[in-house]
Amino acid sequence: MISLTSICQSFLIGICIISCLPVGAQELNYSVEEAPEWTALLHRTDGWFGADGIFSIGLDGDDINEGDEKTLIIFSDSFIGKVKNGAPEPGYTMVNNTIAYFNGTEASEENISIHYNTDETGEPISYFVPNNPNAKEGQHFWLGDGFINKELDNTLYIFGYHVEWTGENVFDFIEPNVSLIAIPSDNKPPFPGQRQLTTPLHVENEQYGSGNFGSGIFVNTEWAGAKSPDGYVYVYGCIGQDKNVILARVEPGNFEDFTQWRYWAGDSWSKRIEDIVPIANAASNELSVTELPDGRYLMVFQVFGLSDKVGIRIGETPYGPFGDITEIYRTPEFDQGIWPYNAKAHPALSVPGELLISYNTITPDFWNDIKKDAHIYRPRFIKLILNSK
Repeated sequence: MISLTSICQSFLIGICIISCLPVGAQELNYSVEEAPEWTALLHRTDGWFGADGIFSIGLDGDDINEGDEKTLIIFSDSFIGKVKNGAPEPGYTMVNNTIAYFNGTEASEENISIHYNTDETGEPISYFVPNNPNAKEGQHFWLGDGFINKELDNTLYIFGYHVEWTGENVFDFIEPNVSLIAIPSDNKPPFPGQRQLTTPLHVENEQYGSGNFGSGIFVNTEWAGAKSPDGYVYVYGCIGQDKNVILARVEPGNFEDFTQWRYWAGDSWSKRIEDIVPIANAASNELSVTELPDGRYLMVFQVFGLSDKVGIRIGETPYGPFGDITEIYRTPEFDQGIWPYNAKAHPALSVPGELLISYNTITPDFWNDIKKDAHIYRPRFIKLILNSK
């Protein structure tokens, strides 16, 4: 990852660049409204009280929720404890990943159950910890996107970035590697049957920068509900200070065989990860690509990763070409000194005609600020309303 200084530089550069980009959502007829019922659902004072990450995975293998289907939500760094008068009480702790199960699409308390792992003494611990040949002492996982692979025994796959701290500030870390976590279909928390696969999906590119694949996944298969399926799983990454979006694809049945992965090289698919050419820039380390009702593809992200802008691009295929950035929402938390980041869509939690979108929040002096305000660090939600013409 990058330091706090380079994040600030990237944000300032982003303001200058984005202000010059054409506006317009390529004839997408839409409106945006806040989703306070979803934001309030994760405002908690006992047990789990904050996290970032938040990817949602339809447990039936697709992102089309008929209203009664179950969704897995995965969080990354999460806080556990009790909150009184808005502040965490002494004894709260942070673990690196937690989960939730959600039933249906209505943001009600009875539909969600949040879970965190514990050790034999009852102390909170992470569900997923680097434990493979690429793991190094002191690393932890920051979770990327995931999906259920119906062509490999309904295995749940989740990307896990290896994170190393490089300093005391909240943004002082690097991500030198990425693993693939494979969970059998019959496994329940704490997922004792999980496997961790090493991958070649960390990128060090002299022209575009460094980073990892796993920022977002789009499963373009008939069984995943795609309208124009081509039989591939598309895996996106975000690399470099310019927040370049890169792309790989593979057939679901070959998902664990990295020799079968192909990388977008600008006009064709290459066997060589060194040939990558970005399909977009100014995106975020977590993002989403979702098929629109008209067959086009919607990329949702935080403009330049960390900013007050939720942006979209529209593409003709899952690999583009994607159009210009349209800023669909300005996050009000920014005016309170709270930094929004990593917006993405959640089709598995959305009702027809709408797309639920989350973004995370943090502060630059986070380790001190969280002691005073437990609620600065949790997902916030908006809805993109897709209006028919």
